[in-house]
Amino acid sequence: MWEDPAMHRIAVLGVRTVVGFDLAIPPQVFAGTSGPQGELYDVTVCSIDGGPLPTTRGFSVLPECGVDAVGVPDTVIVPGVDTDDFTEDPEVTDYLRGLPEGTRIMSICTGAFVLAAAGLLDGRPVTTHWAHAERFREMFPQVELHPDLLFVDDGDVLTSAGVAAGIDLCLHVIRSDHGSEIANRAARRNVVPPWRDGGQSQFIERPLPSPGGLGTAPTREWMLHRLAEPLTLEGIAAHAGMSVRTFTRRFREEAGTSPLDWLLGQRIEHARHLLERTDLPIEEVAVRSGLSTATSLRKHLRAKLGIGPAAYRRTFHQN
Repeated sequence: MWEDPAMHRIAVLGVRTVVGFDLAIPPQVFAGTSGPQGELYDVTVCSIDGGPLPTTRGFSVLPECGVDAVGVPDTVIVPGVDTDDFTEDPEVTDYLRGLPEGTRIMSICTGAFVLAAAGLLDGRPVTTHWAHAERFREMFPQVELHPDLLFVDDGDVLTSAGVAAGIDLCLHVIRSDHGSEIANRAARRNVVPPWRDGGQSQFIERPLPSPGGLGTAPTREWMLHRLAEPLTLEGIAAHAGMSVRTFTRRFREEAGTSPLDWLLGQRIEHARHLLERTDLPIEEVAVRSGLSTATSLRKHLRAKLGIGPAAYRRTFHQN
């Protein structure tokens, strides 16, 4: 089934009734992602029996094949499903439980219901779409649900919140597999933000930015070009021509986080890029990314990724 056995093999398992948008995310993000040696992922969309899948929005999708024709995947991704009448599908459960040890298993949105019904999430930290959190807790009290997070990486099992958070999770996996340079290229190809941290809020019913003006986007761009400078909240707000209070409120409405938390995330991301793509000393990486010292860089990288800069460079450095 797989065209190139050397590539990482992903099976996207659609389960009735599937969320069509979620089903399309993994092939869109992973397929076409390439490194120096060519494409990195071989993606197959399948169902248990190869038959068509009804979606939640009034159309059906014909997958490429059934799971029997897929072979042994390296990663299985279960997109969201309709939870209004959700019941466990024994064939899906048997398939998921029968996967070899070490298979990476992911869910997008309410696909977490499928994994939980198969017993794969017991005792694990997970997330799902915030609107379905109450029902999820009622059905699966043995699962450690965090409905306020965009995605949760628990090693070999990863879950995401709804819709666009599935894109964030896929980009996170690419970044974990191959580094930020390749993940950023995949993001640019799909015209989406290259990085939103999994611990970021799902922005539950957040208001839209106020109409009129350009908002905080020009100031975010200005900040990106000055990551190494000692930016203050007062100075950033002044660039936007707003009071600190107004700017902070507008920024959170548009970016979903505070200005300084967003700035820190961009500095960490730039530090990762420098560690991967340059041979600069770690102290210099810290200075150029605005984290000041190697000690500060080490602290923030460990808090975010659980790994120090030297170990990160050994793992992800691009020769």
